[in-house]
Amino acid sequence: MKKNFFAILTVCAVVLSTVSFGFAGLKDTKKDKNANQLLALLPPSDAVVTIDAKRFFGVALPQILSANQPLMTEISGKFDQIKATTGIDLKQFEQVAIGVNANKAAENQFNFEPLILARGQYNAAGLVAVAKIASNGKYREEKIGERTVYVFSVKEIIEQNKGKINNSLLTALLDKILAGTNGEMALTTYDNNTLALGSPARVREAFDSKARVGGEVLELVSRKPNAIVNFGARVPNGLSQFIDLENDELGKNLDAVRLLSGSMDVADGNTSVSFSAKTLNAEQAKGLKETLDGLQSLGKALLGSSKSPDKKVYGRMVENAKIAQVGNEITLDLLVPQADLNVIVGEKK
Repeated sequence: MKKNFFAILTVCAVVLSTVSFGFAGLKDTKKDKNANQLLALLPPSDAVVTIDAKRFFGVALPQILSANQPLMTEISGKFDQIKATTGIDLKQFEQVAIGVNANKAAENQFNFEPLILARGQYNAAGLVAVAKIASNGKYREEKIGERTVYVFSVKEIIEQNKGKINNSLLTALLDKILAGTNGEMALTTYDNNTLALGSPARVREAFDSKARVGGEVLELVSRKPNAIVNFGARVPNGLSQFIDLENDELGKNLDAVRLLSGSMDVADGNTSVSFSAKTLNAEQAKGLKETLDGLQSLGKALLGSSKSPDKKVYGRMVENAKIAQVGNEITLDLLVPQADLNVIVGEKK
């Protein structure tokens, strides 16, 4: 039963890790409405992510991995395994909204306190019941008004299952989530087909407080409402505090960043990636752009003469990246043809 409950936690970590691997498709007004509804339910957050899970699993993933069917089959098998052990079918997820707060643990070290709202074609109360069974009774009940919240102690379960995860990124993410929640995760239903999962404090905040995501972050994450993944983040003390850097000049440029946003789209056989960074003033943005221009030139020089198919693709990606400055905002846009993605993700003979 411990293994089953750990699988539920892994699902949550996978959802969070999608922040750095998401895609988008065609416009769909109904889906946009659902995404906005979840977004509006999140309490104040330093960073917010919205995911169109239905299109991610149903459209983007099969297209991106079309040149590597063994890998696609393996991933599908993992989905089936999660469904068999936890009762959760990831393909029933339609929309996910994640609000994360960053809490400083030590110098340049942060833990992340999440709240996840997941809506889909399932009975939310039924999934909560599955989680309770899978935890083998290791939970306590709390009340928020008339609502029952189930709080699970997960530290022991994660420690016992660490060696069973080969993905170092996922392992690190689980550690960060565990630290940010003080070893506990709270789970309850938000409505009939929406789950709320996160640290006990964040779940309580979602129901006890009327405060919601600030307009600044809301605007960032809503820039491209049709994307499968959008993110927006407020970085009041600069970006370098989250990244271990030895280069003082690069750190100085990153410290000027106060707002971040981005999205990824898949359409017409291409994958487009967009990022935006806002600094305090235009002079700082100019310095950041000059640094990015320099890195682009260096990347082109290092990869331009390579004979390796993979490195040739990376070289084209670096060369085709469009970096622009408008006032105090820097944007980076990249369009990658499916043929190039096939080289990167394709099955290695």
